Amino acid sequence: MTQAPMTQAPMTHVRPLRSTATGAIRGGIRVPGDKSISHRSLMLGAVAVGETVIHGLLEGEDVLHTAAAMRLLGAEAERNDEGVWRVRGVGLGALAEPAQVLDMGNSGTAARLLIGLVAGHPITCVFTGDASLNKRPMARVTKPLEEMGARFVGRSGGRLPLTVVGSGELVPITYRLPVASAQVKSAILLAGLNTAGATTVIEAEPTRDHTELMLRHFGATVTTERLADGALAVTVIGQPELTGRTIHVPADPSSAAFPVVAALLRPGSDLLLNDVGMNPRRTGLYDTLVEMGADIAFENRRDQAGEPVADLRVRHSALKGIVVPADRAPSMIDEYPVLAAAAACAEGTTVMLGLKELRVKESDRLAMVAEGLTRCGVSVEVGADDSLTVHGTGKPPKGGATVATAMDHRIAMSFLVLGMATEQPVSVDDGAFIDTSFPGFVGLMNGLGAAIVEA
Repeated sequence: MTQAPMTQAPMTHVRPLRSTATGAIRGGIRVPGDKSISHRSLMLGAVAVGETVIHGLLEGEDVLHTAAAMRLLGAEAERNDEGVWRVRGVGLGALAEPAQVLDMGNSGTAARLLIGLVAGHPITCVFTGDASLNKRPMARVTKPLEEMGARFVGRSGGRLPLTVVGSGELVPITYRLPVASAQVKSAILLAGLNTAGATTVIEAEPTRDHTELMLRHFGATVTTERLADGALAVTVIGQPELTGRTIHVPADPSSAAFPVVAALLRPGSDLLLNDVGMNPRRTGLYDTLVEMGADIAFENRRDQAGEPVADLRVRHSALKGIVVPADRAPSMIDEYPVLAAAAACAEGTTVMLGLKELRVKESDRLAMVAEGLTRCGVSVEVGADDSLTVHGTGKPPKGGATVATAMDHRIAMSFLVLGMATEQPVSVDDGAFIDTSFPGFVGLMNGLGAAIVEA
């Protein structure tokens, strides 16, 4: 066995990139493993009894930070030469107090979920992140965890750096989410693992259920009940015996979105993506693209460790503008930037409703997308209701701009995809952060026919 690379990611340098329209996007690929599932497999493996074997773990900087944190908390997390990870857990309630600050890099998912997990342990931890993560609000997580008995000391809004004073005697709660958030739901459920009783989270709109599926896979009892008002009540029974499992991480549907949209926009394209996760709470983008006229075939549907997967065959398509309803946002919240790139090349107007949550991502993605599209010659409006309207002409936008990314990997990738279709090249001021979630993005896209170079 070889020790996993890096205990924390190195400082990234600025990497301006430029994308130019070329020919068709063609070939067959597997994009990196699902980031959400990768984070959770490391965390639950660390509190399970025995060994968890993970195939296809995403080895981007975000997930490597999670692996480093679990080692600091007492678990073993190693990668062999074939790329298979093995996590030897310490058992639920037995995480050790770390001797160092837990650096979560750029990942809000990792930070919020791990804050929930350690809150149910009688240890004190300090969390920090990069400049982008340290601006993001954590109060939405700390508020319910305080109700359970954990204590927190941090900056205004609960922002990182944040000290978590956990407890082995948390009390279970029933908590109704004020805003749809799989991260908040997951943090509460993970804290509830080490309580004596049932912890319930009520969500008005269904959010990603990777935590529930994986908890069941490790042996926990998790139930979902539809309430009279239509909301979902998700309950975990505390103090289960979690047992190490084998996990096959599917390809990340959020990462697959970028080559998918690129293939749709480039004439003559024919692309096959293998093993893409098709969890119905993650497929809002694909439903939307099909409604816009995308030629996407979902082949060889199957299950892997409780998660549905499929192979996607994507061919160039003439897209049409549509209205994307607000209730679809939880299933595609990370994909709106690349959808906006597709909408800029579609014929007609695309209206995306209910985008408030984009304001508190790695950047204010709603503002960043609108500004970037405007620079590229696309007519857009941001509504007072946090909607985004994109007016497409059915022809390639002008492009010829440099787009600010604000250290946001999805903004960078989305505008590099747009640059594959515009009349003039599109540049991004920094693509270094792409590796946090999609290592090897530039090489993979260029191998399919893109032309992305250092600017």
